[in-house]
Amino acid sequence: MEYRDARAKLTQAGLNLIQQALSIFDRDLKLAVSNRQYQVMFDLPDKLTEPGTTFEDTIRYLVLRGEYGAITDSEAAVAVRVEQARAFQPHYMERRRANGRTISVEGSPLPQGGWVTVYTDITEIKRQEALLRSRSKELSEELLAHAERLAQANRALASTNAALEEAKRELTEMEGRTRLVTEMMPAHIAHVGPDLIYTYSNRRLSSVMPGSLSDIVGRPVEEALGAEVHAKIEPSLRRALAGAATVFEITHDPSGRRVRIALTPDRGRGNEPQGVYILSMDVTEEAQSRAALSQGAKRELAAQLTSGLAHDFANLLTIILGLQGRLERMEGLPGEVGELARATLAAARRGGVLLDRIAAISGRREIRLVPTDLEALLGELRIMTEPSLPQGVALDILGDERLGTLLIDPGALIDSLLNLVLNARDAIGAAPGRITLASRQVRDTWLEISVGDTGPGFTPEALVNGLNPFFTTKGGEGSGLGLSMVYDQTKLAGGTVKLANRAEGGALVSIRLPLRRAPDVAREPGLVLLVEDSAEIREEVREMLRALGHKVIEAASADEALGLVDLPGIEIVLSDVSLPGTITGVDLARLLDARNHPAICRLMTSLPRGDRLRDSAGVIPVLTKPFTMTELSAFLALKDPS
Repeated sequence: MEYRDARAKLTQAGLNLIQQALSIFDRDLKLAVSNRQYQVMFDLPDKLTEPGTTFEDTIRYLVLRGEYGAITDSEAAVAVRVEQARAFQPHYMERRRANGRTISVEGSPLPQGGWVTVYTDITEIKRQEALLRSRSKELSEELLAHAERLAQANRALASTNAALEEAKRELTEMEGRTRLVTEMMPAHIAHVGPDLIYTYSNRRLSSVMPGSLSDIVGRPVEEALGAEVHAKIEPSLRRALAGAATVFEITHDPSGRRVRIALTPDRGRGNEPQGVYILSMDVTEEAQSRAALSQGAKRELAAQLTSGLAHDFANLLTIILGLQGRLERMEGLPGEVGELARATLAAARRGGVLLDRIAAISGRREIRLVPTDLEALLGELRIMTEPSLPQGVALDILGDERLGTLLIDPGALIDSLLNLVLNARDAIGAAPGRITLASRQVRDTWLEISVGDTGPGFTPEALVNGLNPFFTTKGGEGSGLGLSMVYDQTKLAGGTVKLANRAEGGALVSIRLPLRRAPDVAREPGLVLLVEDSAEIREEVREMLRALGHKVIEAASADEALGLVDLPGIEIVLSDVSLPGTITGVDLARLLDARNHPAICRLMTSLPRGDRLRDSAGVIPVLTKPFTMTELSAFLALKDPS
C-alpha cells in the first residue's frame, strides 16, 4: 500500500510538471485524474478537481461562468455536452474562450472506458499566424494556408502523442502475465502454476497439437496433452519453474507435427516461482523447409517474402527505433527503463538485420559499415542474452580500452555474437559455468572478439567441420546453420573465424574483423526538407534530425516538396523513394539536379536491395530503413557522388 501511495504521488507530481492541462474521466463520467494546469487554465475551485467529481457538475460550472459565451438555456447546453461525452468519440478541436485565449482540445477514449483529454493554450501560435498573414507580402496565400494547416496538424499530433503516452504508461503498469500473453499472439498461449495446472489458455491448443483438449483451464498438463507429449516437455517445464527460460522443438507423435515451445518463468516480487508462460507454435512447414529446400528454392522464397513484407516491416521498425531513441535520450529515466529502451533498440536493429538476411538469400548481401561504439554494442548484447542464461551460468564481457568507435556492421556482428553466446550456453547445459566474451586490438590491423565457455569443448570432428553448413552435434534439435552463418557474415566483412579448445577446458571461437577507425565527421546543422508520406515515420525522422541540430520543414509528397524547395536556406533534401502521386523520390532528386538546386539530395527507403525502383536511384545515396540516429548522421555526412 505504501508503494502504491508513493507511486501515485510521483505520478501526480510528474503530471503537474506538464505545461498542458490534462483530465481523465472514467466510464461513469467521474473525474479520475487531473493535473494542476487543468485547475489553473479553467480557474476551477478545489472541489471540482477532486477524484469523483462528475463531468456534469464541471460543465455546469463552466457554462454558468460564461466559458462558452452567452447561452440562453444553460441546462440544455449542459445536457448536450454530457451526451457528447458519453459517446467516447476521439476528437480534436480549437476554440476561442470567453477570456480571449485560444485552446486546442484533444480527446481520446481509453480501452477500459472513459477518456483522456489534453488542453493546450495555442494563443501565441495563433497570434504568430495572424501576424505572419498580415505582414508577409512575399509568401503566397497558398503557402501561408499550407503552413497554417501544417502547424495545426503538428499541434494535433503533439496532443495525440501526449494522450497516447499517457495510455502507454497506463498499459505498461498492467500485470506481466497479461502483457506477455498479448505480445505472444497468435499461437497457443498458456500459463501453468507451480503445480503444472493450467491457469490460462487462449483455446488454440488443439489447432497446434490436434487431438489435445480445447478446454484446459484448471486441468493438469498431462491430462490436456496426453502422457506421451507430457513426458517430452515435463523436464523443460521443471527447469522453467526453477528459473531457466528455454526454447525447444518436439515432434507431436499423434499428428506428426513439429512444434516449437517457448517457456518463460513467471517470478513474483519475492522471486518466488509463480508458474510458467507457454508459447507453442506449429513449425512443421519450417522444419520441412530447413531439411529439404535447395538453395534455389530458398532464393525463390526470399524473393516472395521481400516483395512486400520487407517494405512494411522496415517502416514499422523505423517508427519503433525513433520512439525508443527518443525515450532513451530522455533525462532522468530510471536505470531499468533506460536498459529496457536500449534492449528494445537492439532488438529493433536486429529486425533490420533479419530483413537484410532475407534479401541476402536472393542476392548478395551488402555490409553496412557505420560508426559504432563497441562497448555500447556489447552492453546491448548483455541485456539481450542474460535473461536466456540458466541460473549458475555467468557472462563476462572484457573490452579493450583502445578500441573506441569503429566502422563495423553492428547488426551482423551482434547477430553473430548472439549465435556464439547461445551455442556456449547450450554446450554448458544445466551445470554451472561461465561464458567469457573478450575484445581486443591485434596490432593495427584486426579487431578480435572471442567467445569461450566452460563446457566440454569441440569434438575433433567439430573442429574440422563446425563451420560447414548443416553440420550439427545437437541431433534433430539443431539446424547446423549457426556457425556457418557466423562464418559467412565474417568472411563478407573481410575477416576470419577460428575454432579451438581452451587449455583449461571448454570451446573457444575467435572472430577477426578488419580494424577500421570511425572518422570523426558530421555534417554541420542546416535546414532540411524532409519528404515522407507516412506521418508517423516523418515525425520520427524529424525528431532525429532535430536531435542532430538540423532545422526541418516537411512535405508529404513530391508535389508539396517542389512547392517548398525554393525557400531560402534549404541545404539538404531527404526524401523517401516511394511517394504518392506520379513523382517518386528518385524523380524528385533528378528534377532538383536538372535545376542545379544547391541542396544535396539523399534518399531513404524500406524497399530491399534489388528492387527495381530502389536500384533506379543509381549513384544517389540511399539509406535503408530502419535506421538509427547515428546511422542517419553518418549518411548525411557522406560526400556527394561525383
